[in-house]
Parts: sequence; C-alpha cells; structure tokens
Amino acid sequence: MPSIELGDSIPPNTAHAVSVSLPTWKSNIGYEEGQEWVIGTMVTGYPRFFIHKSIQAFARDIVAKYGTVEHQAMLFPTRKTATRCLEFIRDKAPQSALAGLSAIHLVLDPAKKPPESLQSATPSISAVLCSAEAFPFAKQYWQHSGDGVSSRRAEFCHGLFKENLLIPADHASSPRPAQQKLCRGPKRYRRNASVDDTTSTSNGTQQHQQYPVKLTDDDPTDTLETSRFLEERYGRNLDLSLVPNAKSAIRRRIAGVLTENIDLKSTTAFPTMDSNARGISNFKEDDIYLVPCGMNAIFTTHQTLLKAREPRKSINFGFPYVDTLKILQKFGPGAIFYGRGSSEDLDDLESRLQNGERFLGLFCEFPGNPLLSCPDLVRIRRLADTYDFAVVVDETVGTFVNVNVLPYADVVVSSLTKIFSGDCNVMGGSLILNPNSRYYASLKSVMAAEFEDTYWAEDVIFMERNSRDFRSRIDRVNANAEAICEVLVAHPLVTKVYYPKYNESRPNYEVCKLPNGGYGGLLSCTLKTKAHAMAFYDALETAKGPSLGTNFTLTSPYVVLAHYQELDWAAGYGVDPDLLRISVGLEDDLTDIFARALKVAEGVQVSE
Repeated sequence: MPSIELGDSIPPNTAHAVSVSLPTWKSNIGYEEGQEWVIGTMVTGYPRFFIHKSIQAFARDIVAKYGTVEHQAMLFPTRKTATRCLEFIRDKAPQSALAGLSAIHLVLDPAKKPPESLQSATPSISAVLCSAEAFPFAKQYWQHSGDGVSSRRAEFCHGLFKENLLIPADHASSPRPAQQKLCRGPKRYRRNASVDDTTSTSNGTQQHQQYPVKLTDDDPTDTLETSRFLEERYGRNLDLSLVPNAKSAIRRRIAGVLTENIDLKSTTAFPTMDSNARGISNFKEDDIYLVPCGMNAIFTTHQTLLKAREPRKSINFGFPYVDTLKILQKFGPGAIFYGRGSSEDLDDLESRLQNGERFLGLFCEFPGNPLLSCPDLVRIRRLADTYDFAVVVDETVGTFVNVNVLPYADVVVSSLTKIFSGDCNVMGGSLILNPNSRYYASLKSVMAAEFEDTYWAEDVIFMERNSRDFRSRIDRVNANAEAICEVLVAHPLVTKVYYPKYNESRPNYEVCKLPNGGYGGLLSCTLKTKAHAMAFYDALETAKGPSLGTNFTLTSPYVVLAHYQELDWAAGYGVDPDLLRISVGLEDDLTDIFARALKVAEGVQVSE
C-alpha cells in the first residue's frame, strides 16, 4: 500500500473508514498524549475512540436547537440506548456533573406523511445532553458499550434534521392544529402562505422564523407532494428492500451454510439453514444476532446474562481487548481477572470454585489479542458444567473459517468489522446463542424481551457486500501470515513471535482448528530493543494504524495505543510495551516488505 499521510483515513479517501494513519512510532505517542501536531491532522479515527466528524456535527446542531451553551451531546440510535447512558452517568459521575443532564428523542414527523420506505428504516436519534463535566462519563459509556450511532446513521439522520423532518418524540404524538400544519420541502412543493414561529435560541434570545403552512386539513395535493419530496430526497438514497435478505445472508455466512455469492433479490437462491451447522444440532438462523459493532456484542451478552441469571461477578480469562474487561468491571457486580490465561490460572479458578465461589460467566478470546494465546476450552467447559457458569468466547481473531469454538461456548461473539468485512469501512458485530446450552431458554427469553435491532440499514448493506468473499480471503491471509512468521522467526533481531502456530498454547488451538483451517491473520512480535522496534515500525511499508482484520496489512505498536496509561500493568501480564502487532492482508510481496524493514532495523546502533 502506498504511504498514507499522518492523520489520513485508512483506507484513504474513505468517508466511513475505521482506521487512521499513524505512520511513525512518534506519532502514536503523540496521539496518546493528545499532541496537536497529531490530533490536528486527524480526519477520522477508530470509531469507538474517535467520535466521527459527521456525528460531532450532528451533535452540535442538536445542542444548538434543543440545548444550552453549557451542553454537549452524545448520540444514540434509540431511547433505550440513551437511557442506559443516562443511568451510567448518574451512577458514575459526581453530583456536580449532573446539572442539566437530559435526553431528547427525535423521530420522523408523522405530519409529513413519510413514505413507508423511509419509516421502515426507523431513522431515529436520541441525544444525551450533558455538561462538560459529565461528558467524559458519557464518552466512557459510548466507548465501552458500542451503543452509539454509526457515522452513516448520523449522516442520514442529520439530513432529515436539517429539513426539519425529525422532531421530538413527545411532539410527534400530538398533532398540530389543522390551521398551522407545517409543510417543509423544496419551494416547488411549498404553499405560499406562512406563519410566524417564535423560538428561543441557546443564549435565551428570541428569533422569528417564517414557515410555510397548510391552510386546510383536506388538501390531498400537499400531502402527496410532501411525500413525493421525501421519497425523492431520501427513499432513493436508502434502498431498504434488500436489507432483510442482506441480514439473512450475513447470518447464514456466520452459520457456515452460505459460502457462495447470491442474488439478494431472490430468496430462492438462499441455501437451506442446516440444523447441524457449526457442529451444533438444533442450530437456527435466529440464534444469530447482528449488532452495530463487536464490543456491543460483548456488552449485550453480559447484560443479557445479568438478566437471565442471578447477577454475579464475571471472569475475564486471558489478556483481553481493553474494553472487554471494562464492561465486566463497570456494568454489574464486577470481575476477577486472569491476565495470563494459563493452566495455573485455571488451577486457581478451580480452587475458588471448589471453595464455594460462584460466577456469572467466563469471557475469553480465542486466540487472544495481542499475544495470540489460546485458553483451554475443554477444561473451561468442564468447569462450567460442574460449577454452573456461562462461557462466552470471542472468535474475532480466530474466525469461524479456521476454528470452531461454538461446541465449548454458551455464547460466541465476534467483531464483523474486522476480517469478515475486510474493507475497513463499516462496523458490525454478532453474537450466537448455542441452542444446546443449559442457559439457552433463559437467554432466548431475555433477548426476545430486551434486544433492539439497532444495526443501521446502510451498514448492513455494506457489510453483506464486503463479506461475500470472506472465506477465500481467509485462506490467503492464513498463508501470508505464516510466511511473515517464518521471516521474523529466522531473524536474530526478533526476540519473540506470537502466533497460534508457535505459541505454547498451540495444543488448545488444535482442539478447535477445523480440518481446512489455518492459524489466522494476526501475529505480534518483539525485537531486541525499543530502538530496534521503532526503526522497524517506521520503515515498514504497510498501512499503520489501529484496528485489525483488513484486506491490507495493518501494523501498530499495539500496547502503546491500547495501554499507554498502564504500560507497567500490561507488562505484569507478559505484554511487552514495545510489542508490534501485525494484521496480515492479501498483498503478494509481504515477505520482501518485512525483510526490508528488518534490514533498516539492523542499522540501529545500540550502546551496550
């Protein structure tokens, strides 16, 4: 991939990219420390750490119309998600931060007679309005839960908002008097009469605006023209007819029964859902739930377990992605943390269980990120069956093409944002309920009562399109990753390569590895010194930034990005602060690229 300038999106010129270019080690440090020479160049960032600029713009407009000069806004797709954020702020923030805390729920104005094609998208927005002191707590909830709006939803709904087509939900249920029924739209659709409307601005002053009005309540032409305007302006930009089939195609790919491209316009082209898919009997398509991002799959699973079972502490087993542990710690009774995920850790857990301690569930990654170690799922499953706790496995890194973890799990979660999509331009996540789990009935009941499908239609369409060649891409990525590992393992400057094929936990991986599976597309390595690691990183001719699972190779000093404020803590679990994580792509010349970067690192002069 050609060099990408600091702060540009990865991929370049991609409005909804999910990574940003940090091409030097120094720029990663600058990002973590909030230095303007880095932050000021960023056109985007990883979507749960950087609020997309289209979301920021929409939030500002909502505050300008419905808030005060003291307010900031965090945007969510529904009233329920915004309410959870409000509850989190009230629970975590100091009393002084709660002044002015509220939410506004915006929905389509029914008076505009929006066409069915627009209504079915449910383009709603709920904004949490809060003080500057409370905003960091709103952002914590937004980051950990994955409940926030996607950038595509924000862009689409912002357009409706600017046309005055989104109104507060409490207004939507109260029809306006007939003589002052408003009618928006381009001039060719407007009536000539108008009425003054006095509104208060955010600083308390009043301003007068003139709006066109409908003079009578029985003019069918006006309703027809307004509806026509909405259909032309928005309906054609958001074709929803294929969304149900797109969701079904995604779910069936996850189930493993859809392996070919199909025509979404033809339901007869869909393969039959095999009840024994993924090695599990009684498996149904509706056991797979699609959510806006991978972290939301973990958050939703944890919340569902808390409602389905007696609330207890959870177990985080193995060194996790940063927000998984935060979810377990902050949203419920807490968690115990086994950061190494070793057999000794399982010994300690078993001792606790034998002494009477009980837990809600055990959460783990297979393999883990960034050390690529694999927990002993056979033993974990045996302990879970004996001592009554759920097992939740994140298969994002391993992928269901390489491994099958579902027989050992009650719930399997994944970030579809990563290699399932590959194009680095859309978010998504999934969770699978094992139909043979002892908790299946209770989990299914809670999901039926509580689950909201907030996965935005445009994101669904992009995810389905991107995932059509998922299986063939995995095969190439597996081969490329092994080739890079061979280059790294053979080089004297490389002190450690972390990859399922080379790790001590390989036997645990092999238990779940499918006959035609490989070892995945993610690996990490350490070099002799920090100076060598920095030189190697700076010289690498790959994209460099956060995220993983892209169709192109993407490298990052992962521990710096994920744990900069807790490097010593991470090191205590064997995670080297100078570790480099490499997400391997589809390129043909990767071994040469890595050999050249190692050659540059060889030139580093290190004083003894």
